[in-house]
Order: sequence, then structure tokens, then C-alpha cells
Amino acid sequence: MPLNVVFMGTPEFSVPTLNILIKEKFNILKVYTQPPKKSKRGQKINPSPIENFCKINKINFNSPLNLDNEEEFNTFKNLSPDIVVVVAYGQIIPNFFLNIAKFGFINVHASLLPRWRGAAPIQRAIMNGDKKTGISIMKIQEKLDSGPVLFSKELELNQNETYGEIEKKLSLAGANLLIKSLKIIETGNPKFKDQDHSQTTYAKKVDKSEAKIDWSFEANKVLSRIHGLSPIPGAWFEFENERYKVLKAEITSKNGKPGYVLDENLTIACGLNSIKIIEIQRQGKNRQTVKEFLLGKKIEKGAILV
Repeated sequence: MPLNVVFMGTPEFSVPTLNILIKEKFNILKVYTQPPKKSKRGQKINPSPIENFCKINKINFNSPLNLDNEEEFNTFKNLSPDIVVVVAYGQIIPNFFLNIAKFGFINVHASLLPRWRGAAPIQRAIMNGDKKTGISIMKIQEKLDSGPVLFSKELELNQNETYGEIEKKLSLAGANLLIKSLKIIETGNPKFKDQDHSQTTYAKKVDKSEAKIDWSFEANKVLSRIHGLSPIPGAWFEFENERYKVLKAEITSKNGKPGYVLDENLTIACGLNSIKIIEIQRQGKNRQTVKEFLLGKKIEKGAILV
């Protein structure tokens, strides 16, 4: 008999896991996701990717502002789940919820725990220049991302891949690893392993101030910042009082004064070596290849970017 599952997730990263749970015939009692958000100018309401998925697939969902109240607790308890699967839900789950399900709460986390616990594990791994990252399937406990791990899967990090590209790979890997985990849990003999808490690092949420490119850094650090923040929020520079996001780039061996444009192809000098921009997004416009961009807006050799 399939497990009775409550699923909790919000962004696009969560969708492959919910999708595979349905395909594998798990019984989805209810889905929890974050409430719709208003766009910056408040003119548009944006449901989460999970909410959109539920509507398309006619899945029962709930999007409470918070769980920390008696009404939500009783609603959740009455579902009587065997297990709760959490994938980037984006809200703290109150401790008094954690004992409701027979097999507890299981989290799909996008890092090799205990490294990069917290909100932005993929971005931090790339921005830090890590050589590898991965997925961990863990049991949720009171302290953030501290629970024992059932399975993990490693993924090599290529400096030329962006956060968006790595996120897609990890979301699929996490979905498949979760199914493997649930089948083991269902047998009643899972082998969870405690984390080595002395090796813990934290992946704090990315602050907007981190997105401004500092050309005085070495090119490899500039590239890590660009790719770690692509496509959202996007690392940026200013030129002639206009902001430009750099979404993809590569390192070159050219050198010059940091921030100076070294050629007609948007190669920018860094503290050591340089980066050549491959994809760019002008403020208020769509992303473009640098070739497309330069047909319209000229940033010529010798220009200074800040």
C-alpha cells in the first residue's frame, strides 16, 4: 500500500519531486506551498510554481501565511500522513508539527550536508568556488538542516555553469533520490546517519548588496559571483547610469586596469586576468547574447564599468 504523503514546497526546484511522487503512485493527501506574491509594482499576483502545478494537475493544496497556530496544526494533524516531504518550502515548520507523521518529516536539501545548511546552498557553493555540491535526503529536526542523512548524491561543479543550470540538475537528482529513500523508509529499515556538526557551514540568504560586481577581484572570483547569482538576482555593473546584469561569462588571460573594457567584445579586466561576457541583460530588457547586445548598445574598448 503506497505511503500517504503531505508535500511541502514552493519554487520551481520543488516541482520535479512532486511530479515524480505522483508518477510513482504515492498518495498525495495535500500540498502546502507559500501564498502568492505581489510583483514589485503590486499590479500582478504571482502564484508559486507548486501552486500552478497543483492547479494544472488538480491536486489539493493549501497556502497559509504561517503554520504556527492551532487551526493549522489541527488541519495538518487530521490529514494523518505517513510521511511529510519538504522541498524548499520557504517557511519554518513549528516543532510541534514534527511528530505528527508516522515516519516524520523528510527534507530534500541541495547540498552535501553538513556543508551549506540554510537558505541558499547552491548559490553559496558556486560563489565560494566549491568543486562539488550535491543533494542530501535528511530527517527534519528542530535545528536548521541538522537532522540525520539517509542518502546523499554528489555533483561536480563546473565553473562555467550557472546557478540556474546547477539547480535544474539537482532538482532532478533530488527527486530520484527521494523516491529511493521513500522505498527504503517504507520497509521500516532506513539507515540514517548523524551529521558531523563540527564541519557545518551556513548558506545565508543572498543579500542584494552582494550582486554588484567588484572588478578588483580576481577573474575566477568575479566569475563565481556572476554564475552563482545567475539568473536571479543577477550580478550587475553600471555604465552611463544604467544597470546591466551579467548572466554568463568566461575567464580570459587578458589583463588591464580593473573595470576597463579591453576589446570590442566586452572583455572586462579584473584584479587578475579578465572575464568575457557571454550573456547580458540591460535594465528593463530581456537577456541577450553579447553579440546581439552589441548590435544595439555599444560599450566600446576603453570604457570604464563600475
